[in-house]
Amino acid sequence: MARKHLRHVSIVGASAAGLGAAHGLRRRGFEGPITVFGDEPETAYQRPALSKRFLTSGDLQPDDIRLRGPAEDVRVELGVRVTGLDLAARCLRLQDSDSGRHFTHSVDGLVIATGAAARELPMPTPPGVHVLRTAADALAFRAELTRSPRVVIVGAGFVGSEVAASCRSLGLDVTLVEAAATPMERVLGGTVGAALVGLHRDHGTRLRLGTGVAGFTGDDRVTGVRLADGEVLPADVVMVGVGARPATDWLRGSGLPVDDGVLCGPDLAVADRIVAAGDVARWPHHSDGTLVRVEHWENALRQADSAAATLLAGAGRAPAFAETTMFWSDQYDCKLQLIGHPRPGDLVTVAEGDLAQRRCVVVYSRSGRTTAALLVGSPHRLRAYREAVGSAVLVADVRPSPDGPALSNAS
Repeated sequence: MARKHLRHVSIVGASAAGLGAAHGLRRRGFEGPITVFGDEPETAYQRPALSKRFLTSGDLQPDDIRLRGPAEDVRVELGVRVTGLDLAARCLRLQDSDSGRHFTHSVDGLVIATGAAARELPMPTPPGVHVLRTAADALAFRAELTRSPRVVIVGAGFVGSEVAASCRSLGLDVTLVEAAATPMERVLGGTVGAALVGLHRDHGTRLRLGTGVAGFTGDDRVTGVRLADGEVLPADVVMVGVGARPATDWLRGSGLPVDDGVLCGPDLAVADRIVAAGDVARWPHHSDGTLVRVEHWENALRQADSAAATLLAGAGRAPAFAETTMFWSDQYDCKLQLIGHPRPGDLVTVAEGDLAQRRCVVVYSRSGRTTAALLVGSPHRLRAYREAVGSAVLVADVRPSPDGPALSNAS
């Protein structure tokens, strides 16, 4: 049977992945109508900035971190929330946030790019407890910081650690709470996490590790954070950074495969003329087929372009998504750059430099081949290790030379 000709494309999600897909479609010559729906009332912006310079610069506004918009012939509907998908009828159900009006929109080609929402703690949260996912979240939290509050941050992942660093740069009293034994242990492992303990403490951030949160004190306003071990940390404002969950609630009952994200094929195809990209997509990694979902900015941009190619070519007719993506994190005076995707059980090796001095390269490997690399204060090694991770070279072939390539001639 011949593949159905693609007449128009609907994109659900107006952030990096959604807009990237629109750009990718036009760049590849698609001339049909494109409609982008976004639930936020404003145009897309650089989310990574929200936990970094946006918090520390009181003059910086959302307009200063805007993304490049799509072509003029792409229709963008903001403040519109998608509530469901009727797959059989090829129809989206939507609601206008301002008027509350419900309406439908017919679907031919569909890009799912709804991203993720901040996880919240399963307990009552009084005013003064924040999450950080949107510009509105960041503006609300930043306003709190002008009163020189005592800040408690729950969760020492990338966002929590960055917020801690941003708050300390403002001279604030900061305590970072983490259920694991070290910061960012789930992603980077305990060896790197132990070094990051020193990074936080050297910059005056207090740590409470290996304990969870049992609740909050205060009724009209948060006054403290009660830990699982019984300690109460005084707090004037709290940031909860315990990860994100893929925004897939609207797909319940749609018939599309959903399990910690939208399940995709290697080329990001979900179903006939339907693809997914960004934080919401879960796909088999090209190295070993393990299902992964990556909440990184660069990954969203690259997947958007790949999803556009798949939508135009048809499922199974486009190359698998096999890009090596990178994520960066600025914490205090240290820059972390993570290439690839470390996984539980990977062997962790300091290939260059000194982790204790926080200027090194940490290599993650499995079965002798590189799976990821973490550059700590070593941005000059980015190109070399991106090549090494992208090629999944043998660890024995990685040559630690600060001036030369990362690969030896043996490979």
